[in-house]
Amino acid sequence: MEKMLLRSKFRGSLLGALIGDCCGAPFEGQVMDSGSKLLLRQNLDRLEGPFFKAPYKKYTDDTALTKCVSSTLLNPAGFSQKLLAKNFVVEYFKDPMRGYGAAVGNVFEKLRKTKVSDPVGPAAAQFGGSGSFGNGAAMRVAPIALYCANRDKQELLQMVRDSSLVTHSHPLGINGALLQALAITHSLRLNPKEKLDSIKFLATLKQDIIDVEKDNDPDLDANHNAYQIQLDAVGQLLDKKIEASDENVLNLLGHSVAALHSVPTAIFCFLKCTDGTADHRSFRDTLEYAISLGGDADTIASMACTISGAYLGAEAISENIVKHCEDADGIINQADQLLEVAHKV
Repeated sequence: MEKMLLRSKFRGSLLGALIGDCCGAPFEGQVMDSGSKLLLRQNLDRLEGPFFKAPYKKYTDDTALTKCVSSTLLNPAGFSQKLLAKNFVVEYFKDPMRGYGAAVGNVFEKLRKTKVSDPVGPAAAQFGGSGSFGNGAAMRVAPIALYCANRDKQELLQMVRDSSLVTHSHPLGINGALLQALAITHSLRLNPKEKLDSIKFLATLKQDIIDVEKDNDPDLDANHNAYQIQLDAVGQLLDKKIEASDENVLNLLGHSVAALHSVPTAIFCFLKCTDGTADHRSFRDTLEYAISLGGDADTIASMACTISGAYLGAEAISENIVKHCEDADGIINQADQLLEVAHKV
């Protein structure tokens, strides 16, 4: 793939993460009735319209931790769990009011007290030793997918696991991050000038997650094939075996902070709204639809738009909406640096 196109895709993916986060945050936790959805549409129309000078839409912990992952990958010393944990701790205590959950805040507190002597220990001890199954590892995984764009799949999977374990040790939390990273990787490899085959895309992802989940013991783990089941539900909604009403989407896929009930939802949002070739509308539709489902709106929109941006590229994203998001220039700079590293492999 030409470097110019890859640059657009790298930028599109990280900008997608930022925009979904910034635009979804005001609607997080809301029940999205018809009035709320109209307000959302008007809000996005205004942001995409003629530029007006106003305060930036601030990003949340989603983007803050994504930036930490990028800076860790770009460190001359190379990626390590200890460096990642240290970067997380520094970022958290620099600005703890970014919407972090209490559980991950406790992890960062313990990491600071122990001077990151064991970068995965505090996360592994959470919830009676079962670890967190939230979507925090998945929401920040985009830089790893970009960094590993020209690397072996096993290297990608291992790096995602290593990154996840700093905050999430539950298999559902880790596998959600793996699924999100694989979705971004597949989008990077697609030609945005060709029509997206959503059924083929989903089938590839399903085979990937079967390979990931095959080592789970069905006698010991009730969730041994949980993501396969969720992707089957995505397929039923896409091929209209089940009506894709908001009620059905939320009942089947969910919109909570659990990775199992947000990562497949984000993938569905992308596939539902991207049935044509690259254009501005597909990215905007993905953004609006993901937020309109409510619940953990900023994270689901961030993950969905990360996949969309990786497919469509930065050109499909409104320049004006980018201008309204905090530190967009910094995000673009990180995307370009990740491209340079990936291009050398």
